[in-house]
Amino acid sequence: METAAAPEAASFPLDRKPPWLRAKVPAGETYQEVRKIVSENRLHTVCESAQCPNLGECWGRRTATVMILGDICTRSCGFCAVKTGRPTELDLDEPRRVAEGLALMNLRHAVITSVARDELKDGGAGVWAETIRQVRAKCPQTKIEVLIPDFKGHWEDLYTVLSAVPDILNHNVETVRRLQSAVRPQAKYERTLELLQRAKTAGFTTKCSIMLGIGEEAHEIEETLRDLAAIKVDILTLGQYLRPSKDHLPLDRWVTPQEFASWKRFALEIGFGVVESGPMVRSSYHADEQSDRYATSVELPAPLTL
Repeated sequence: METAAAPEAASFPLDRKPPWLRAKVPAGETYQEVRKIVSENRLHTVCESAQCPNLGECWGRRTATVMILGDICTRSCGFCAVKTGRPTELDLDEPRRVAEGLALMNLRHAVITSVARDELKDGGAGVWAETIRQVRAKCPQTKIEVLIPDFKGHWEDLYTVLSAVPDILNHNVETVRRLQSAVRPQAKYERTLELLQRAKTAGFTTKCSIMLGIGEEAHEIEETLRDLAAIKVDILTLGQYLRPSKDHLPLDRWVTPQEFASWKRFALEIGFGVVESGPMVRSSYHADEQSDRYATSVELPAPLTL
């Protein structure tokens, strides 16, 4: 079995985006409509907070990733553009607004994520569960994908989220084992694997994402993909790391579309069901299309072993 070849993009200067990284300029009637709904319902989106390059395309096709629990994260990941600090409040009305906003968007598939709220006793799990329940009640036709934090390994908080029965449970490892301390210093590689395995054991469709171009080597990418395949993660996304600012981790290389295609072939060979791999791919990119094959409603076995 062949793995992806070594990168061949070194000739492209790191201070200039290569031609395959051209984002769509936000415009159009649908984009403006989604923007208005987000604004009027006082919603946070990871599309804006994380400076996602696909904002124009996704909002133009009526998809957005809503971010709950505020817009200030208690963690300081080296790749992420979301604001960090100590949040000052917990908005318990947020689940209602999120549900109403998503109902107005009339989505087939909704992606919900959050900042990390490590200062809260339950890490925000209660708000997570209430948001899922309210979206389900308001939008019964909508598939719900949740991109959750690791709750510091407090598995009772994970099960609080799972008890609300999302259709897809997404949690990102982001990078290879060696780079975890620089990329996501308050997280742990093995903790991420355990979270995904617990969700899979409980009967959920699982999903994970990795960034390339942040300093990883080919054999490390292979190791990470094999680790995720071993716990039967269903959906994998691979995308290019884009440095949000000079204060974030430096870009190591531009990854070519050919290398992304090679990793996709490899991932499918070792057992992933759906693989989205390309320079512009982000965790929730084309999530609605992925869910057509893999999101299913499940009932949690009882009792769960915490």
